Amino acid sequence: MRIAVVTLFPVFVIEALRIGVVGRAVERGQVEVGAVSPREFVFDAHRTVDDRPYGGGPGMVLKPEPTQAALRSAKSSAPAGSRTVYLGADGEPFSQRKAAELARLPGLVLLAGRYEGVDERVLASEVDETVSIGDYVLSGGEFPALVLIDAIVRLLPGVLGDAESAGQDSFSNGLLDWPHYTRPEVFDGRAVPPVLLSGNHASIERWRMKQALGRTWQRRPDLLAKLQLTNEQQALLAEYASEVQRT
Repeated sequence: MRIAVVTLFPVFVIEALRIGVVGRAVERGQVEVGAVSPREFVFDAHRTVDDRPYGGGPGMVLKPEPTQAALRSAKSSAPAGSRTVYLGADGEPFSQRKAAELARLPGLVLLAGRYEGVDERVLASEVDETVSIGDYVLSGGEFPALVLIDAIVRLLPGVLGDAESAGQDSFSNGLLDWPHYTRPEVFDGRAVPPVLLSGNHASIERWRMKQALGRTWQRRPDLLAKLQLTNEQQALLAEYASEVQRT
C-alpha cells in the first residue's frame, strides 16, 4: 500500500511514523508512506500558503493553488484506484469499519488541513471524501492523518505478528475488548480471574465474550444498540448484568 500525506509539516508526519507497528511495516516494505508540502509549490519570498477568508472573520485559509498542486503531485505517484481523503471536522466519523474499508485500497492520499481549513474549491475538485476522528478541534490534520495511518496499516496482511490480533481488537466485532491479564498471578492484592488459569478454552472464550458484552453495555451502550445479539450473547449479557447487580 502507498500512502501520501499532504501537509505543511512533512517532517513531523514522517518522523512520527518511524516507530512501532507502522515503522516496522515501512522497514519491511509492506507500506510506503511519503509526505508532500504545499510550500514546495509556492515561489514568493515568504512561501505563502494561506490567505484571509472572503467574507471576513478570524483565521486564515489554505490557498487553493499550492494545495491543489501538492495534491496533484501526490496523486501522480499513487496507484490506480487510490482515494483522496480530507481530514476535516465535518467528515464521516472514523471507525474500525472505515479503517478496514480503506485498508483494502492500493493507496491513499491524505490531506491535512491547517488554520481555518482549505479553500472549498479544492475539496470539491480533488477530494473523494472527508473523514473526522471526533467531535473536537485540533490545530491541524496531521494528528488525524497519523490516526488513520496507524489504524489502517495494522490491518494490512502480515503487518501484525499474529494474524488474529487485529480481528480481536476493540470494535472489530462491534464490541469493546475484554479485560487482559499477564503475570504475576496476584498483583496489588488482585488475582487473575480463575477461568483464565483453567486451560479450558471453551470456558475462556465464553468468559471473554461475556466481558466484552458487559463492558460495551456499561461503557458504550450506543455500540450495543447497533448490534443484533444472538441468543447466546443475550444470555451472557443477562448473566453479566446479574453479576453486576449482586456486587
